Amino acid sequence: MKIIVTILVLAAIVFIAWWFFKKDKKQGTQAVVNGENQAVTINVDGGYTPETVDLKKGVPATLNFYRKDPSTCLEEVVFSDFGIKEKLPQNKTQAIQIDTSHEGEFEYACGMNMYHGKVIIK
Repeated sequence: MKIIVTILVLAAIVFIAWWFFKKDKKQGTQAVVNGENQAVTINVDGGYTPETVDLKKGVPATLNFYRKDPSTCLEEVVFSDFGIKEKLPQNKTQAIQIDTSHEGEFEYACGMNMYHGKVIIK
């Protein structure tokens, strides 16, 4: 009986470690360029989808955040590299302008820094 319990406990530990430390393949997307602007919609529901957005350098960009999730954690998005801190109203789209004059990877997060996303400018 002790062997069965030990095996079950070890299996649970392995499963928990795998669940929390697995490498997720994050969904990303390229912004749609329309004339002299580029835009993408990011759904906010238990995180950000898509989590990674590719933008073209030098083309003005708008990220349209649509928040479905009612949690207070996701009611705000913070782009520390751009000095942006915006409220995201539930069930509405909040447009945020991004400076695309510099190449790089720029992370953003919810107000509690629990959920993350990334903007790649190239």
